[in-house]
Amino acid sequence: MALLFAIIVILVTTAMSLPPVIRIGAIFTEDQKDSPSELAFKYAIYKINKDKTLLANTTLVYDIQYVPKDDSFRTSKKACKQLSRSVQGIFGPSDPLLGAHIQSICEALDVPHLEARVDFEPTFKEFSINLYPSQDHLNKAFKDLMSFLNWTRVAIIYEEDYGLFKLQDLVKSPPSARTEMYIRQAGPGSYRQVLREVRHKEIYKLIVDTDPAHMQQFFRAILQLQMNDYRYHYMFTTFDIETFDLEDFKYNSVNMTAFRLVDLEEPKVAEVLRQMERFQPIGHAILNKTGVIQAEPALVYDSVQVFAHGLAALDRSHDLRPANLSCEKEEPWDDGLSLYNYINAAGLHGLTGHIEFNEGKRNNFKLDLLKLKKEELVKVGEWKPGSGVNVTDVGAFYETSATNITLVVMTREEKPYVMVKEDKNLTGNARFEGFCIDLLKWIAGQVGFQYAIRLVPDHMYGVYDPKTKEWNGIVRELMEKRADLAVASMTINYARESVIDFTKPFMNLGIGILFKVSGRMPSRLFSFMNPLAVEIWLSMLGAYVMVSLTIWIVARFSPYEWIEPTPCPSCKCPLQGSHVSALDPDSDDIPLLRTVNEFTLANSFWFTVGTLMQQGSDLNPKATSTRIVGGIWWFFTLIIISSYTANLAAFLTVERMITPIENAADLAEQTQISYGTLEGGSTMTFFRDSKIGIYKKMWEFMETKSPSVFVKSYEDGVKRVLEGDYAFLMESTMLDYAVQRDCNLTQIGGLLDSKGYGIATPKGSPWRDKISLAILELQEKGVIQILYDKWWKNTGDVCNRDEKSKESKANALGVENIGGVFVVLVCGLALAILVAVLEFCWNSKKNAQSDRQEGGALSMTEMKKSLSFDQVGAARGGNT
Repeated sequence: MALLFAIIVILVTTAMSLPPVIRIGAIFTEDQKDSPSELAFKYAIYKINKDKTLLANTTLVYDIQYVPKDDSFRTSKKACKQLSRSVQGIFGPSDPLLGAHIQSICEALDVPHLEARVDFEPTFKEFSINLYPSQDHLNKAFKDLMSFLNWTRVAIIYEEDYGLFKLQDLVKSPPSARTEMYIRQAGPGSYRQVLREVRHKEIYKLIVDTDPAHMQQFFRAILQLQMNDYRYHYMFTTFDIETFDLEDFKYNSVNMTAFRLVDLEEPKVAEVLRQMERFQPIGHAILNKTGVIQAEPALVYDSVQVFAHGLAALDRSHDLRPANLSCEKEEPWDDGLSLYNYINAAGLHGLTGHIEFNEGKRNNFKLDLLKLKKEELVKVGEWKPGSGVNVTDVGAFYETSATNITLVVMTREEKPYVMVKEDKNLTGNARFEGFCIDLLKWIAGQVGFQYAIRLVPDHMYGVYDPKTKEWNGIVRELMEKRADLAVASMTINYARESVIDFTKPFMNLGIGILFKVSGRMPSRLFSFMNPLAVEIWLSMLGAYVMVSLTIWIVARFSPYEWIEPTPCPSCKCPLQGSHVSALDPDSDDIPLLRTVNEFTLANSFWFTVGTLMQQGSDLNPKATSTRIVGGIWWFFTLIIISSYTANLAAFLTVERMITPIENAADLAEQTQISYGTLEGGSTMTFFRDSKIGIYKKMWEFMETKSPSVFVKSYEDGVKRVLEGDYAFLMESTMLDYAVQRDCNLTQIGGLLDSKGYGIATPKGSPWRDKISLAILELQEKGVIQILYDKWWKNTGDVCNRDEKSKESKANALGVENIGGVFVVLVCGLALAILVAVLEFCWNSKKNAQSDRQEGGALSMTEMKKSLSFDQVGAARGGNT
């Protein structure tokens, strides 16, 4: 039995194993014979055959064919010849046109086709495995980097005809809607001509897609035209920037950037490259003289590794039967689909990083971002399809040796951004202080330049005049290149961006409404009634009457509320509220039984009001029904009194403010309070150009209002607000500065828009990108927030609004707060006296009638007794 089981295991193992020899085909163009790509292909097979850990019982044998570069017919014939020899996969060629023909043949015969070339078609191709990153991903990487560097004017120079197809996505959908693209095709004979045109157009950002074989000629053209200073930035599409001689560009501050696939610093990669170097035959090399491998040989090497991993995975669960295929019959290979699926599912770490596929296309990979610095190319970041660009060395993009350059910086005096010091003996930059001045010092130190500060002559930021069709202020100074930078509280907007450039915003803000703090709401005499609404007071009154009547009626019906009164020998008349109970009232045998009900109508109202006032009364319900009514009333009064007490403290102690306006809509709907903006500023432009109805209405009011509601400076606007009946529409940072320093000022409502302050430069200035990166770094380090706190909150003249608030809350209650309570007390006492007098008069009149005495004499007698200090008086009337 054991022998039979062993035989079965051997047979199954044999059936599931790979053939001892597997042939794979490779097609190279004739100019690639003995090239690094071919050598890398051979070395990969050599290493797999030598290292038996992957394919222990199988040897790979290659079949290499060489074809003319532009002959697709001969290429197809060579591929068909390989397929007739039972190859299980075809590698190459790298030419896009030839590769497309081979792919169609492999797809028809179900043979895996492994490529390491640029593919312009984003659609899924069956049986194709391409290790080269898709062009969609590469264009996304270029766009992410352009967006990070804030490129808006770019020249694209391509050499091959298909180069435009590669980069067409950059042209169709640039990273920004305001990006200008200048596209030219150029070869070795026209490099200088095209570069000269780019220089004439003052374009300093270039994307270069040229044949690596002609790269040195392109470099020579750059040097000849002296387009190699700090203003120029070249982004190369090649992955092989490390293989070129950049010695002539290392020390002149020119910017050169590119991505790479092979991370030379990774230990495993470095070990494979060392082994490759020992394998190289005499006269040929996979690596260049500096020990660097190009992207194509590395991708070819990894493609063989991927194929071998696919075979190893298939070997564990499937058998492989090689077949001699014919291009004429087009009968597909039975095992081709299974092999393709295993290759597509393979995952490994190769020379080009992590390798993973989705429908034959590579995903989840990483590109290293390289930047030329003074000494060498260095890695300054990386890009991934999912997370985009991640720059780890931001400073590399604004390195410059041009520290002796002095830039003219235009600004406008505006607290706390730019202020002129009072000391008249100061000269030059020392005359100025403020937030923008400190920010400029930090940026100049980071980027590396000197500067001279100038004030704009017309004291305007810059606004476009539709009548004259001209700009004024700082914008005009930059347009006419009388200044290199503008550092001020200058808002970035579309109109300005169309004629000048802005850096990344260093501060975000919006338009707010500055208004004078309104007076406090005067306290009313009956403020103690404020905690409850009028509806609640009326409801309580109704509840009081309803409960009083209910308990009176229930007490009348309930027999348990009728009780025998305390015996009174001298009382000969029936008691009020009592009744006689007997079988026969005239019988002398059965005594009469008198009972009394304490819950008369008056007593019921007294019971209810006593419990409402939390004082109780002498009346106690005895029946279950009356106790239910009483209990529910007590619960009701508990909630009402507790709620009233809780609200009363807040209403009497918190001072309320009268605010005639709450937001921009309130401003627009009234005319008593004027409102305006800074003349010639971005806020004025915002209202003038707005298409929103409420803002258009506000602009019409401001434009026609007389006298003018526009002010020349923020200080003038604040003064008008303090004078009253004026609201100043201003940027939130300046509003915050004003409110921090005057407790009589406040902000009304929220922000009307969202925008930012940026540093302005002339169009195409090379300093914009460097300063943008410096701003990003200062923001990450918290420097800008520190400067903001310094000039807004820590200047010593800040209004202590918190202390003022505490004082107002701690004030004692005055007569104006609770005086109404005393009025109610006095009125109640007066009412009681009036009722007492009426009771006295009524009782005296009644007694006079019963005693048949003169009313006046009897009244005087009873008044004397009432006003005497005797505690015992004669009972009269119905009380005897």
